[in-house]
Amino acid sequence: MGDKGFSVAIVGATGAVGREMVSILEERDFPVSDLHLFASEHSAGERIEFRGTHYPVREMKGAGDAKGVQIALFSAGADISLSLSPDLVRQGTLVIDNSSAFRMVPEIPLVIPEVNPEALPSTLGPALIANPNCATIQMLVVLKPLIERAGVRRIVVTTFQSVSGTGKGAMEELASQMAFILNGRVEDIKPEVYAPYQIAFNVLPQIDQFLPDGSTKEEEKMKLESRKILGIPDLRVSATTVRVPVMVGHSESVSIEFERPISPDEARAILSDAPGVRVWDDPSRKIYPVPRDVAGQDDVFVGRIRRDDSVENGLNLWIVGDNLRKGAALNAIQIAERIVERI
Repeated sequence: MGDKGFSVAIVGATGAVGREMVSILEERDFPVSDLHLFASEHSAGERIEFRGTHYPVREMKGAGDAKGVQIALFSAGADISLSLSPDLVRQGTLVIDNSSAFRMVPEIPLVIPEVNPEALPSTLGPALIANPNCATIQMLVVLKPLIERAGVRRIVVTTFQSVSGTGKGAMEELASQMAFILNGRVEDIKPEVYAPYQIAFNVLPQIDQFLPDGSTKEEEKMKLESRKILGIPDLRVSATTVRVPVMVGHSESVSIEFERPISPDEARAILSDAPGVRVWDDPSRKIYPVPRDVAGQDDVFVGRIRRDDSVENGLNLWIVGDNLRKGAALNAIQIAERIVERI
């Protein structure tokens, strides 16, 4: 990427993903010449450390507050993205948006660098790029190299998604509910984030709102985003998304039917060489990925690779990733890296 630095803004800097963005920019030594941190009025005035300096968090009232910013990383929700991103692009900024606001707009790239880097613009400049849903990202990072080898007929996925996917408030709610239960104060539990249900010691088969057909928006996202990213408009995808009482790390049970035969051993060999993927798969030694071990890791982990003999050319896989990193912040920064490294 050279020695040139870039003016970078993070919108939603005090949230779980925004803080990960700050950390990852420093960890990966992204060439930042100056950093601008924005959040809601409630968080304005906080200070966040980056490379030994504490940067103030400001409220962004309009695109003019980020005049001159070359790269803006958004993780403040769809409403904020819709209201601010277009104006930022018009004034010359590359916007990488982590919300669902622009993912299915046909002309806006929806990108996982290991999967469809060809969708990225060829140089830094005014543009808007959408970051996919966290569950979609980790699934496709693993499945894409297998699909390249054997094609695909159908994907069936059930997710087990951590509360950090909802945000800081959900993480705090899980922690408080656990504390109440362990201290014998069950009557003090007052669910809010996942009301009417408590999330502690529970499993909720709903992520986002229900649609008229009984599926949820999260399930619809996985289906539509997979089709767009892979460039297969008629891809058959069935998804059931579930919230589980885990702080960080999404897990997925995936059954994929291929067009051509592919053995578990061949799949392990392909995935062992795939970028952004790590294979942990030795059932005889109880080796497989779990969220506790994967949290804080950049790669997506896969194990329990085995035949699915209920269909022709089928495999079952267990996929686990850190949803705050590869599922959100890291993927956005990798998009920026791919673009600026061409300069």
